[in-house]
Amino acid sequence: MRHVRFRDPAGAVRNGEWDGDQVRFCGETYGRDEVEILAPTEPNKIVCIGLNYAAHAAETDSDVPDRPMLFLKPPNTVAAHGDTVTLPAGKEEVDWEAELGVVVGEQCRHVAAENAADVIAGYTCVCDISNRDDQRVEQNWVRGKAFDGAAPMGPVVADPEHVPDDATVVSRINGETRQRSDVSDLIFSVPELIEEITQYMTLEPGDVISTGTPSGIGSFDDGDHCEIEVEGVGVLEFDVRKP
Repeated sequence: MRHVRFRDPAGAVRNGEWDGDQVRFCGETYGRDEVEILAPTEPNKIVCIGLNYAAHAAETDSDVPDRPMLFLKPPNTVAAHGDTVTLPAGKEEVDWEAELGVVVGEQCRHVAAENAADVIAGYTCVCDISNRDDQRVEQNWVRGKAFDGAAPMGPVVADPEHVPDDATVVSRINGETRQRSDVSDLIFSVPELIEEITQYMTLEPGDVISTGTPSGIGSFDDGDHCEIEVEGVGVLEFDVRKP
């Protein structure tokens, strides 16, 4: 099943099922153009992983890390399928990063890698939008990574059985493929990430782990249309504008 949060024509927020071009909820069926697709979860935090594909480390002239590089995005960064994200004003280099998002299903701490599947609700698409102008000159990446709308995600949470272990991860900008890799190329696997993260912090239901981006990053121009596709999940689409 692919789970979707949406606002129905009466304005109520619902949790339903995404089925092709239709959204279903408690016996009601809507066309996708009849409802507003919302972010698929309301995370307390998004735990992001830096440099988790060797080719991306190479394109940024960075060493492959010996343990997962962790940073956080707060709830204000969440944007939804179909949104227009306003990028930080006056910045030259604000990049797209296509990523597999892992949605946490239960409160958890100290999860061993072999038990990681027990705490995964499903998977979604994430774009880790990154303001490089500021990221390069600050230590904690708040301006670089935590601005409003910096984590579009969606359009659904797909049950784990829908997403293969080698699921492809793709970004397209204005219809042109810019990134393409698959989850089997991750330096640190999803179970390894969950084990590492939960050594340090409690994950809550709805939290998201954004697992890192392949090579092929680039900077947005005003008016760009971005598609992030994860095999088995679907396609997250949004637009960007530069003020």
